[in-house]
Amino acid sequence: MVEALPMAGAPTNINLAGLTKNDYRGNPSTLCQGCGHNSISNQIVTALYEMNIVPENVLKFSGIGCSSKSPTYFLNRTFGFNSLHGRMPSIATGGLFGDHSMRGISVSGDGDSASIGMGQFKHVMRRNVNMVYIVENNGVYGLTKGQFSATAERGLNLKKQGQNPYMPIDICMEALVSNATFIARSFAGNAKQVKELLKAALAHDGIAVLDIISPCVTFNNNEDAHHSYPWGKDNEHPIHEISYIAPRNEIMLDRELEAGESREVKLHDGSTIVLKNLENSYDPSNRYEALRVMEESQRNNWLVTGLLYLDTTRQNLTTQYNLVDTPLNRLTQADLRPERTAIDKVNALMF
Repeated sequence: MVEALPMAGAPTNINLAGLTKNDYRGNPSTLCQGCGHNSISNQIVTALYEMNIVPENVLKFSGIGCSSKSPTYFLNRTFGFNSLHGRMPSIATGGLFGDHSMRGISVSGDGDSASIGMGQFKHVMRRNVNMVYIVENNGVYGLTKGQFSATAERGLNLKKQGQNPYMPIDICMEALVSNATFIARSFAGNAKQVKELLKAALAHDGIAVLDIISPCVTFNNNEDAHHSYPWGKDNEHPIHEISYIAPRNEIMLDRELEAGESREVKLHDGSTIVLKNLENSYDPSNRYEALRVMEESQRNNWLVTGLLYLDTTRQNLTTQYNLVDTPLNRLTQADLRPERTAIDKVNALMF
């Protein structure tokens, strides 16, 4: 793992890893102006900067589509792999199994994951690969001029496609029934929530699925389209206020907050957050409640956002295999080859 330390007398824009926000940026975006994917890339940059994660300790993965171009626009200092259409999960599984010390950020789309990649999507869920799996969901194939994707709502009318006759796939429902251990939904127009959910996902030990409604301003931004900016802003229903606090020495309040009360709290690095006691009693650890909320929101055409489900009891893939501390890709021939005496002992038992 690469480590960085802040320099003495460093300016305030240097984080605890000794880096500026520019150290987390990528190339200029070539996506359409106003594309929700660009907003998500910006929040990935901000989340990693605020969490003091060194870019060289991250691996980026993607498939094919507008969404899968996104890793170019963040973390220039990070290695990445742009794979085949729908095949990103298996590439990411191999990469993160080969070096379990790295953090994985995978960016896909509704076409890449909910159509050709659905089989791989479901298997990476049940294996609980330790990575953040972002689905930039806009309901269309933007890279190939706006065909319906598998998440497009039934009855959606698009100029060159007519009316969609099929029921949509719900990314979060598919993740839940496939036994993902962290499931959240957000809206690209809600930058603060996207950032806080990204932080929580990066801190999760296991697969963290973020279904982010990310409007395509070119092919699917009609006011009545469920993946558009106008519809998202009018129909978003956050199930709770969410803030991520890094695990350090415990910060104690001098008194318990009352229901609905907000309060500013100073953190270890000098920044402050606002805590708000929830009036909503939603429990993200309740699998059945998560399914009920998703079903209810789908039936009522609500865009329910926030942390939908969390399971911290399951081991991730590399822990299940009891891997050695040294990443597999750094083991030498001497580490991997049995000693001659061990080989002789096995041969003696066989013959």
